[in-house]
Amino acid sequence: MISKKLIDLGVLALRQRNSRGTFKPHISLRFRDNAGDLRTFSIDTTRTLGKYPQPDAYLITHAHSDHNGKSAMLSPNAVCTEKTAVALEIRHDRKYAGSMCKLGDEIDIQGTKVKTFPTEHTAGASAFYWENDVGTRILVTGDVKDASSLPPCDVLITEANYGDPADPSCHFADDLEGMKSALFEKGPVAFGAYEFGKTQRAVELIRGFGYDGAIRMEARTRALTRSMLEDAGELAGLDSGEDDGVFIVAPWNLDKLPWNMKKYVLSCRMDYPYPTIRISDHLDACGLEDMVRRLSPEVTLVYHPGGNRPSKFSKHLNSIGIDSISIDQIGNVLSNEFI
Repeated sequence: MISKKLIDLGVLALRQRNSRGTFKPHISLRFRDNAGDLRTFSIDTTRTLGKYPQPDAYLITHAHSDHNGKSAMLSPNAVCTEKTAVALEIRHDRKYAGSMCKLGDEIDIQGTKVKTFPTEHTAGASAFYWENDVGTRILVTGDVKDASSLPPCDVLITEANYGDPADPSCHFADDLEGMKSALFEKGPVAFGAYEFGKTQRAVELIRGFGYDGAIRMEARTRALTRSMLEDAGELAGLDSGEDDGVFIVAPWNLDKLPWNMKKYVLSCRMDYPYPTIRISDHLDACGLEDMVRRLSPEVTLVYHPGGNRPSKFSKHLNSIGIDSISIDQIGNVLSNEFI
């Protein structure tokens, strides 16, 4: 029934099989543009080999590896923001081959006007919005931290990283006071944070708390942070100076730092061997539901992440009267030969 509603709205959601016969990650959307031409936008998915027909665009919402920009960035049909392109190049040591835009720009993709909106998940993270030939408003969010800038839509393609309302770990608020207290405790302190996304947010918070000393991190993390933030302040290497001050390293590298250093992980996961301070780059379950209610789509398609979170969030939306489908329910499966 919901698939029929999508068709009535002029949208075909499909999954592709790759050359090995398994599913490519995430989805593609097929629609007609205002000229009546059939278009295909592939969302956060891997690049199709050049010998096969290509989609009109690979939309890359941000540069985290589970959104597959490492592969899609090599296509001239890739589309992302300038900061996402820079982050992809630094993280993967590859030249970005596609087109770039600034957040908030409206770009033309094969005659379709596509507007970008910030999601605040990472620096440069973008939602994509466009209309098809029958005026259906389509919004692809990627991962979302702040949905306040996103526009109302008819078809919403979104995430469910913390989309299980029955799981207590999917309900949280950022513990800013906890992070500030840890920062200003006596002696050196280290925060465990992923190099892209969480580290830049940590630097912004640390500076906002009033700390103006050097923040020490690995070389690639420094390069990313300097490229993503306009005013990151003084950033130094891990081996510069004495073992004092503030350090940011990947969570799994905390044990490489001196034993007597205070160590915390900035995460909503609770499976680390160090104290966790809840700082997230995502909306929690309530935030995701509030986002969908505010955007008021006719159909919500939950496409990310892997596992059962998309189906659980989709089922929850249906239970409260919001029509939804998850990626595992998409029955339109095509091989690369038929994109």
